[in-house]
Amino acid sequence: MQNQTRIIFMGTPQFSVGILQALIDHPAYDVVAVLTQPDRPVGRKRVLTPTPVKQLALEAQIPVFQPAKLSGSVEQQAMIDLHPDIMITAAYGQFLPTKLLQAARIGAINVHASLLPKYRGGAPIHYALLNGDTETGVSIMYMIKEMDAGDVLAQAKIQITDDDNTGTLFDKLSVLGRDLLLKTLPSLIDGSNVAEPQDATKVTFSPNVQPVEEVLDFSKSARTIFNQIRGLYPFPVAHTTIKGQRTKIQKSHLVDVKSDLKSGTVFKMTKHDLWLVAGDGKVLAIDELQPAGKPKMNVTAYLNGHANFTEGEQIITHE
Repeated sequence: MQNQTRIIFMGTPQFSVGILQALIDHPAYDVVAVLTQPDRPVGRKRVLTPTPVKQLALEAQIPVFQPAKLSGSVEQQAMIDLHPDIMITAAYGQFLPTKLLQAARIGAINVHASLLPKYRGGAPIHYALLNGDTETGVSIMYMIKEMDAGDVLAQAKIQITDDDNTGTLFDKLSVLGRDLLLKTLPSLIDGSNVAEPQDATKVTFSPNVQPVEEVLDFSKSARTIFNQIRGLYPFPVAHTTIKGQRTKIQKSHLVDVKSDLKSGTVFKMTKHDLWLVAGDGKVLAIDELQPAGKPKMNVTAYLNGHANFTEGEQIITHE
């Protein structure tokens, strides 16, 4: 097809796949190459596994570049030599050298899963949930040397509900980002888009989640613990220590109950319910968890085979 816009796409996780697929399917665009992270060992058997983006690119017979370090690599020069019109990143995972960004004739843009300037960095979806935000969204902005600091071409918002976790928001924002990108590209290509600078006074950051942030503290409020559990699910998953056993907690829900019991105490336990008291006296119901060395299970299976405690017992303590 004549006059197709030549695109190099850069992405790695599942979040990026729907966006790449939409570009492949669109008759106006020609994805001439894909840049993604190197294959990584996955699972207990450490099987070397291609990224989701690489798998799609190979199926579509698109050349794939996977340098461990991009700057100065032969892969970087090969992409420059492709003379792209536009470069598009969506959760790629490395900084892009200025030399590469400048190789795009029209521009280099990023699909970022936050309402910039809020949550620049690698974990914007996690932080929106960890902080209890009620809305989030996607920003499309120009890429510059500073992380996520370029002028914004377009934004779209969605509401966050208590039913959301990081997994559901990844899926929702991938679709939102895909649709917003397709809507925005024509105005970028014809030069009619007027990008807006970010307000430097409102910048916040969302660095990658650290192991210390995965530890649940039941002296905190029930809402804070609930947000931490869903903000870290399905990865990297929050955990606590229940009667000396490290236990991951994947899912929970808030209960409209108030108690004077100590935090970490069992408020209610039946065949199907495990309700724990938080630091503010409110109660959190545990729905899905995983004791160390055991498979993930619902609370009924856990109480049937693994719990040896009673109502009124403090099973989570704090040093």
